[in-house]
Amino acid sequence: MQRIRLRYTKRGRLRFTSHRDFQRAFERALRRAEVPMAYSAGFTPHPKVSYANAAPTGTGSEAEYLEIALTEHRDPHTLWELLDASLPDGLDITDAVEARTSGLADRLTASVWELRLDGVAPADAERAADAFRAAETVEVQRRTKNGMRTFDARAAVVSLDSLGPEALASRADRPSDKPCAILRLVVRHVTPAVRPDDVLSGLRAVADLAPPVPAAVTRLAQGLFDEETGTVTDPLAPDREADMAAPADRSDRSGDAAPAAATAPE
Repeated sequence: MQRIRLRYTKRGRLRFTSHRDFQRAFERALRRAEVPMAYSAGFTPHPKVSYANAAPTGTGSEAEYLEIALTEHRDPHTLWELLDASLPDGLDITDAVEARTSGLADRLTASVWELRLDGVAPADAERAADAFRAAETVEVQRRTKNGMRTFDARAAVVSLDSLGPEALASRADRPSDKPCAILRLVVRHVTPAVRPDDVLSGLRAVADLAPPVPAAVTRLAQGLFDEETGTVTDPLAPDREADMAAPADRSDRSGDAAPAAATAPE
């Protein structure tokens, strides 16, 4: 059995797809691309796909991850191209590696988020960010299946910075030439999870910052948080490094890409 790890996006209108919607679209893409999937045992077998820390519905993302199990070896780059061609625009495969290490989910410990606040002056956003950083705790409420829950949104936020409109990521949602404020934050993955909308609730609580329209939220990266540099590292890097250290193993599979390429859609 071969395991392949994929990075994919949710862009534009596709940010409104739920995780279940994406699962259905991805399984259709697997069938179109004729990927030799491994299936679970039992009365209703399912393709072996492991999803890791999916972004909330309504947020864009440049860094979603999943892992698939195959019954035949395939070249990751060829598989990447086949699946990307089989998915709708906005759900795009942007990277693929063979899983040569364990614990992908354990390497997703933080996310970098970008919040575009249309109708908010950059000075107001900077003032709110300063107030949020200065607070020891910022209590917010979120409705859960067990009712309203109160928790601290401050502790999970490693950094929160106000940027100018020119710093907007090239693929962030809802691009516009109108003035707006941009916030970029690094958030640890904790329990309960602190989401971008929780941070927005916290900004409203500590600085009365209330954007006139919903914020356009995009996850720019997620991975292992580096305490020394304060950055979020690429979770697929260990697999690439392990692959480079095993050239003999790759040469044994050099002929595996041809069958996959032959299944490319017209």
